[in-house]
Amino acid sequence: MASNRRPTLRLLVAGLAPAALALAGCGGGTVSGGSNNTTLGVSPGTATIDTNCTGCNGTSSSTGGVYEQFSAVLASGGAATVKWSVSGGDTLAGAGTINSSGQYTPPSYLTANTVQVTVTATLMSSSSVSASATVSITPGFLQPLTPENVALSANGSVTVTGYIAEAGGTDGINYAIASTPTGSSGGVGALGSVSCARSSQQFTNCSVTYTAPSALSATTANYIVATVGNSTSVTSSEVLLNTAGIDSNAASHQAQLATPIALGSSGGNNDDYDTNSKDQVTDCCGGTLGALVEGASGTQYILSCNHVLARSDQAAAGELIVQPGLIDANCVPYDQGGTETPVAALTGFVKLDGSGNVDAAIAQVSSGAVNTSGNILELGALQSNGTLASAPPGVSSSGGKGETGTLSMTVAKSGRTTGLTCASIAAVDLDIQVSYYTNCAETDPYYTKSFTNQIGIEGNQFSDAGDSGSLVVDTADAEPVGLFFAGGVDQMSGVSEGIANPVADVLSEMGTQMGTTYTFVGTTDHPVSCLNYGNSTVTAAQARALSNSEINRTEQAMGAARMLVNPSLGILGVAMGKSSDHSGEGAVIVYVSQGASVNVPATIAGVRTVVIPTTSKAVADGSAPASALEANQPAALSGTALNAAVSVKQQIAKSLLRSNPSFFGVGVGQSYDNPRDAVLVIYVDRREVPASLPATIGGLRTRYIIMDRLHVTRSYAKGLQTRSRCMSHAVRGASMNDPFGIDRKQRTFDLY
Repeated sequence: MASNRRPTLRLLVAGLAPAALALAGCGGGTVSGGSNNTTLGVSPGTATIDTNCTGCNGTSSSTGGVYEQFSAVLASGGAATVKWSVSGGDTLAGAGTINSSGQYTPPSYLTANTVQVTVTATLMSSSSVSASATVSITPGFLQPLTPENVALSANGSVTVTGYIAEAGGTDGINYAIASTPTGSSGGVGALGSVSCARSSQQFTNCSVTYTAPSALSATTANYIVATVGNSTSVTSSEVLLNTAGIDSNAASHQAQLATPIALGSSGGNNDDYDTNSKDQVTDCCGGTLGALVEGASGTQYILSCNHVLARSDQAAAGELIVQPGLIDANCVPYDQGGTETPVAALTGFVKLDGSGNVDAAIAQVSSGAVNTSGNILELGALQSNGTLASAPPGVSSSGGKGETGTLSMTVAKSGRTTGLTCASIAAVDLDIQVSYYTNCAETDPYYTKSFTNQIGIEGNQFSDAGDSGSLVVDTADAEPVGLFFAGGVDQMSGVSEGIANPVADVLSEMGTQMGTTYTFVGTTDHPVSCLNYGNSTVTAAQARALSNSEINRTEQAMGAARMLVNPSLGILGVAMGKSSDHSGEGAVIVYVSQGASVNVPATIAGVRTVVIPTTSKAVADGSAPASALEANQPAALSGTALNAAVSVKQQIAKSLLRSNPSFFGVGVGQSYDNPRDAVLVIYVDRREVPASLPATIGGLRTRYIIMDRLHVTRSYAKGLQTRSRCMSHAVRGASMNDPFGIDRKQRTFDLY
């Protein structure tokens, strides 16, 4: 993501324990529907969706969950006041739910390949008048494939596993190699046979082994694409086929490690789970054990996020920290028979509902449990077998205090979900709002915090739910730069958008909280292997077709644009194009002489400009680039331009966020349309996109990131509602009144 009462890995736990299966009740089987009458009708009359509601026509603003929206209409054309109900559905999972507004949510899993549900609207004024619609439901994916991303050298191989929301039935997963995340062809390499496990007591899972080609001429992205039966669900794992000889599997970060453990691995609080009224564990969480820090006395601590170690302010000092996190250990806590390794005890955290500006916590390490040199998975050199060694971060040039992240700096992180990845800092001085929850299922809001002066990182596959707590380092020297704590996915490009606290703030605020000073434990500065899955922001924007109205708007600006052409001043020509700062908008391409210093306005007649250095010959013969991406322009944003933009942003940020409630973040970055210009990078709630998004604000270009509001590392924009594959299970040795030998109320569990 992400991707909370522990809002790190919000892979929710579906309620499918044997105990739950015994409570069948909700009728099942195939039912008929779609009937209308002369008085009342239901729209749509038929619908086909899956358990993850892929392709649904609505999105809940309260939880981010998706649904199918139904409406009831009188024969006269007016809206009808009705009572909604559902029937039919799955024998065990039921029919799903529908609220008073006609928002239908399907059941979370099925026990058959497809079921039908009847949605009925009954007039409130006359219970004898009703109409219905039929919904066909198929099982979707429970969560992204494991691993979500992997780097392979020639002849390298990986086993990919997917889980679907079906217990029983005969459906399986179809795998294909493709050149795009949703394609079915164009990829390279080979797939083995698919092996599936099906049972009424577990979710169906299917695995396949992919083998890279025997020779690679260049580093490229490849995809293993998965689909389910007749479902519309699709998900994929990205394979970075690389000529550097690196084999890196993100799934290794989720495994239980031998002690002393390396960091960059799965971990979390042993109490980070939810229970229901039947005293069953229904949800659990996990994140990343990020780095090792040392206090003034020499005591060592694991550094991670508050929401990973301290359960979003809900924890108390002394609580057990385990490796791996519960989400990777079947949601069974260590003190309830789990197999996790106790590695530390929670020591302190900066409160989220206070004046602090970081999401950070520390836990004192247990003797012998953690590598005392501060090793982080895959942060080291390439080994003879193609894997990357563990290594500490670099500390020699900063004395263990870390560096300041700068715009366009290439950074890396080693995290629980996506492993070792790198990308570029795309926004600085970022003000951002992040929501927290008191339960793993993200149904009980706790606090929405506004952070200032944060770091924005952008790149394909850079991060996802569960990577919270990862240490972000400069790839040039492995010096710490940030603490990754939140993220999501740009809806327009599918690119990961990550947020990190600057490490200077993390160390300072933790030190103030604990009354001491902290430094990172590490070694001599060293480079980090950069597993960069690319950045498709510009590519996606240029591939998107413009609407007719946008084409017309851009055409109308061309008359004014042609008036600017003056080769003696360095403006060689103009053409129609597309903006990369705001996908879906047209732009006037302005061709300027290479090496010339030409001031081009950010807009012409209200239409964005794209500035491309080229030659007169290229313009004349039509070979000039059509986008800044094709021009392959070097970074050219001056410090003066950046500082001026930061000054403007600081003056308008608060009023901008207040005046437009759909905006939840604003920082400063570099324009994709004209790299010589700074932009305001503005994060926009994808459910509340304004009809008009200004091309400039405060005299600066704007770049809009359309995505879900940040639920720490949870992202719903990926087209897949992530849930855990763990089955619900009873808390071992627990009674309903006093399961842990203390008052349940002291544990801040939400029983529902």
